[in-house]
Formats: sequence, structure tokens, C-alpha cells
Amino acid sequence: MLPICFTARTCLQGEVYRPLEETALTARTELLRGEGTAKAPWVLRATIRNGGPEPWRGVIRLDCPFDAADPRFFLPGFLYGTNRGDAPLVTDSKTPRVRRSPTEFPASPWWLVRSDRLSHPAALVFTGEQVIGLSASPYYVLREGRKCPWRPGAEGAFCQYAGFGCDIDRQTVSYTLGYENAPWFFLHSHAWQPRGPLDGNAFRLEPGEEVAFHIAVFAYAAADERGIHAALRWVYDTFRQPPRRGAEARRVIGDIAQAVFRDAWMPEREAYAGFVFDRPEGYELRALPSIAWTNGLAAAVPLLQAALRLHREDIRSQALRCIGRIAARAINPRNGLPYTVEQDGRWSNRGWWYDRQPTPGHSAYLVGQAVYLLLKAWDAERRLAGCDHPEWLAFAASVLEVTERSRNGDDEYPYFLSEQSGAGLCYDAFGGAWCLAAAAYYTHLTGDRRFLPGLLRSERHYHEAYVAHAMCWGGPLDIDGQMDSEGILAYLRAVRLLHAVTGDADLLAHMRDALLYEFTFKFCYNSPIRVPPLSRVGWSSCGGSITSVTNPHIHPMSSSVLDELLYYVQQTDDAYVRSRLEDTLRWSCQVSSTRDREYDYGRTGWMSERFCHCEGLLTETYPDGSPASTWFALMPWACGCILEGLCGDLFPLVCPEDAAGGEG
Repeated sequence: MLPICFTARTCLQGEVYRPLEETALTARTELLRGEGTAKAPWVLRATIRNGGPEPWRGVIRLDCPFDAADPRFFLPGFLYGTNRGDAPLVTDSKTPRVRRSPTEFPASPWWLVRSDRLSHPAALVFTGEQVIGLSASPYYVLREGRKCPWRPGAEGAFCQYAGFGCDIDRQTVSYTLGYENAPWFFLHSHAWQPRGPLDGNAFRLEPGEEVAFHIAVFAYAAADERGIHAALRWVYDTFRQPPRRGAEARRVIGDIAQAVFRDAWMPEREAYAGFVFDRPEGYELRALPSIAWTNGLAAAVPLLQAALRLHREDIRSQALRCIGRIAARAINPRNGLPYTVEQDGRWSNRGWWYDRQPTPGHSAYLVGQAVYLLLKAWDAERRLAGCDHPEWLAFAASVLEVTERSRNGDDEYPYFLSEQSGAGLCYDAFGGAWCLAAAAYYTHLTGDRRFLPGLLRSERHYHEAYVAHAMCWGGPLDIDGQMDSEGILAYLRAVRLLHAVTGDADLLAHMRDALLYEFTFKFCYNSPIRVPPLSRVGWSSCGGSITSVTNPHIHPMSSSVLDELLYYVQQTDDAYVRSRLEDTLRWSCQVSSTRDREYDYGRTGWMSERFCHCEGLLTETYPDGSPASTWFALMPWACGCILEGLCGDLFPLVCPEDAAGGEG
């Protein structure tokens, strides 16, 4: 089996990790079982003892070596490959990148991070021929006066976090008792600080005290980066904790829909607010205009779905006003594409993200998502209300005529399209997959197959260039093309629809690859939140997905693909995906307020997009200046993610009484 090595950094020794022989610590390991495979990794029992006369404080690092010319690291939710360390570093948004020495900020040859920045307690590397890595407890508890690694079902008071890391120069992946955020700590993509003193993140051992823990070590052959998914399945099975049980789905749908309908509508704009802040003097509505993604159809269409499911004509009428305004007025007459923003009655592409764009133009991410959502509204109205909106279908068809001409020689859709001609301006990004999803939906709904050959070529490109390497970048517009979980949600929708149209078994296999990539961002256990209000309400992280390697928080966008999870389970009866579906469903039913001010703000049904599962993005504060682990705002697009997931094909299963006779 692979050798492992222990080093330690004490609070008094500076920044260097030294062999244990140079400290008062000793280590012994015992192989308990295993073969090093994904299903049966080597499981070792390691024991660290302080043999000195004084208390020891510091970080103990366990290194697992590998040999690779071009290693691709995977610290799930935090680091994928090199986090595009080979791409230009000078970008507005900063995120950890891996480059060999010498290098410069924000790249480093090594990274150490607190365990809860990761969705799974594991550090893996694909060497080109093998997956090598390790997994161990993400934190420690106090039980009977002793520090013990946490395991699902283990009792004991939270003691402290562990950590994980990687090093391309030293060729190691690591696990740490105690932790560091090094060489830099990123609060978010625009706020960071260099490695600090150990202080509260140090592990402490009294004279004669020892701590024992299990560590799993993987070393097995793999054809490509997708080989990591087998190890992460073992980690999931080992550490999974189901989310707490929240409200019943019917109540969640009703509470959220009522909150957005009542508190976020701006009648003079025929639109929903992007934020509704709960101020002492009353509610403050902030527009944040956008036709999709963070507002617009991303709020209105799921609200329409909820209204149709709940038979709420008042909510339906309101949502239709927003949808109808966009469909009637958004088109840029010069190129046939929808503008992405309306401000003061004028349409443009200058949304809040504009100054972060690589070039002016129409964002394919927003254009494709808007068409997809408009088609979803058309389909829901037709099936559930018996009402046709031919102008919406015509809108979609005319836009798709433009986007289908914009693919490059690789059959990739552009990241941005020209405001003059609609031609593609830049590529190398996953955001254009929303155009693929929109065209696949149109094909599925209408039976018009003229786009289908091109769609199948595009799907193969996205799979081979991104998904098959478990590295998808360039989705949303606010992270400068970094790795994220948002873009894959468009591809999941597209490949599901293309499979429904063609029945091609390869598409179902590609769908599984995409699901497994999304699962790398999805928490498998309930991280011990230490900051209110999440720490106080019993909020669960399992089932929620980290937004990106740049925005270290959980937001509800992955709940919007509950239908895709359900579709895959219905096609394959895959037990693993079914379990992930159940996690996501339960997570979705425990994130909105079930009573006024449950999360220290707002009313029943309110929720924001931000759930801070770790130290990242703790920028919201209480009046006394102390940090808060959520944003104190109602955000309709985030609410829409929950509604879209619960009100689609899953609805008859989670709300059977409401669904009776409701497909008319």
C-alpha cells in the first residue's frame, strides 16, 4: 500500500512543518482492512501521542504521496484540477489556483483549508493513470473527556475542525488535525488575507495524551478524472447524514409562493424585486433587474408553476404579468435576441454583472435560460391551465434560430453574443449550455427535429471537453470563468430532454456523469455550523450544493433540478442517485422560514440565496456587528429554485392530494 508520512507545525515554530521526530509527538499506524480500491480502500487506525512534558499545540499533517507529471486535484467544492491554474491570473474575482513554483497570487503550489470548505471529507488526485487520495473525519468531538473523530451517529460535543490539502511540488494530498487556511484565506472572491497564526485552529494534546482516528487511503486505476466519483461514493456512504426534516412540501410551496407574491411584487415595473430587506422602518425593495438568473423569469416562472399547482389565480395573474412583459418587449430588433435587463423602461444588456464581462453583448447564459424558462411556462400553462400562449413559443423559436447559428467549430455555444449581429464573441465557457437546454426543450415540446443533429453534436462537445474531466467552468457571470456547480444544471436539463427525444443510452450515461459532477458540490453530511442563525435553527448542509470554488456558500440552485434527478432514477432505479434525490428534497424543505423571523429576519416563507456553511462569505452582520450565516433578505429567484424543484414532475409524489386531477 502507499506510504504515509506525518509532519507537524507547532504554534511556536513558525510556518514550517517538521517531521514528528523533531517534536514531542509520536505516531503509529495499523492497517485494519481494505485493498486500496474505491469500494474497499485501505483503512488505517492512526494514533498520535504527546510524549513530552508540556502541552502541545499545533497542526498535525498526514501526507499521502503520488507521482504524476500533470496531476489533477479534487478537493470537492474547493478545488478541481488546478482551478484553472493554467489560465490567466489577473481577473476581477480571485480564487485559489494551483501552479508549480515559482508563482504569484492567487496561485500557489500548495493549499490547506478547513474541512467544512469541502462538501466531502476527502482529498483526491488523478495522476493520469490512477486516483490516489484519502478521507477522514471532518471534525472532532469531545466524548468522555477525550478528543474523538466524528462519525455519523457518534455522540459528543463539537471540539474542532480538521483540514485537507494538496501540494503539486511535493506531490502529496493531505489531512490535518487542526487546520490552516493557507497560504491565503478567502472570505470571498474580493476579500482575502494571508496565512495567519494557528491560535484557535490548533490541535491540542496534553502531556501523555493521545488521539486515535481512522483514515481511508485510495489507490486504484482510472481512465480519466471521472474515476474520482467512485471514491466519493464510498465517502458518501461512510459519512452521510440525512438533512433534518423540515415542513411538508405542500406547506413549503404555499409559504414561499405567498411570501414572494405578497412582499416582492413591484406593480409599476410588472416585476419582482431582486431583494426585499427587512428594515426597522419597513421593507426595502431593491430591483436588481434581470430577465433570468437572479430575477425575472427565474422568479416568475416557478411562481407560476406554484400558482397552477395551488390553484391560486391571484398569484398566477401576477406571474403572467411579469412573464408577458418580458416576452412582449425584451427582443433586440437588431439581432433577434432578448435584452437581459430593463431599467427605467429601457432595455439593454447592462445588468449588475456588466463590468465583469469579458466583452459587451448578450450573455448566452441569460438568453438560453430565459428561453428555457419561457418554454417551461408555456408547457405548464398548456398542461395545467389549458391555456395556450403561442407568442411565447414564437419568441422561443425566433431566438433559437439565432443561437443555433452561433456555435463555433467545436459546436460550443458562445459565452457572449454580439448586440449587432448575434454572432458569437467569445467561447471557452460552460454558460452557453443554457442555449443547448433551451433548444432541446423546444425540440421535446414541439417535435420539431430540425435542430436535433446540431444539438447532439453540441452535447458531445460539452461532455468530452468539460463533464468527462469533472471540471466545468464559465457558467455564471460573476466568477470570471472559474469552476462552479451552476453551469452543469443547464447541461443536466439538456441531456435529460435529448434522451427523452432519442432514447440514446449514451445520453443517459452522460447524464450520470453530470449528476456525479454536481454531487461533488453537494454536502454529504451536516457540517457543524458555528454562526447564527443557522447554528441555532438546526439547519442542515446535507443535500445543499456549494455554489462555486469562488463563492463559498450554499445556495438553492441545485434544488431546481429535482425533476432531472427523478427522471434519472425512473430510468435506471439507481440507488445512489435516489439517495441524493432524497437528500436534496429534504434539504429544500428546511431552508425557508416556517414562522416570522425564524432566521432573525422577515416573515413566513422568506429565504435568501446565501447559506454560509463555513467561514466563507460571512459578511452579513447583526446590529451589534457580529457575523450572520445568512443574508437578511427575501430573494425571489432563490425562492424560485425551490419552487421549480417541488412544483414540477415531483409534485404528484410529494403532494399527492393536491395533485389529484391536477394535470388537466
